[in-house]
Amino acid sequence: MADRPLQIDRTVTFGLVLAILIQTAGALLWAGAAEARLATLETQAAVDAPIAERLARLEEQMTMARQSLGRIETRLDEKK
Repeated sequence: MADRPLQIDRTVTFGLVLAILIQTAGALLWAGAAEARLATLETQAAVDAPIAERLARLEEQMTMARQSLGRIETRLDEKK
C-alpha cells in the first residue's frame, strides 16, 4: 500500500467541487444582498439623524413648557 500513489475518485471530487461552487455562489449572493440592505439603512439613518435631533430638542422644550405651566398654575392657585 505504501508504494501505491493516492487515488481520488473523480465523481466524488466533481461532486465536491460542484457543491463548493454552489455554496460559494449562494454566499456571494447573500453577501451582496446584505450589503445592499446595509447601504439602504445607512442612507436612511443619515436622513433621519437631523429629524431625531430636532425631535429631541422639541421634547426638551415641551418639558420646560410643562414645568413653566405648572409654576404658573401654582401661583394662580396661591392668589385665589
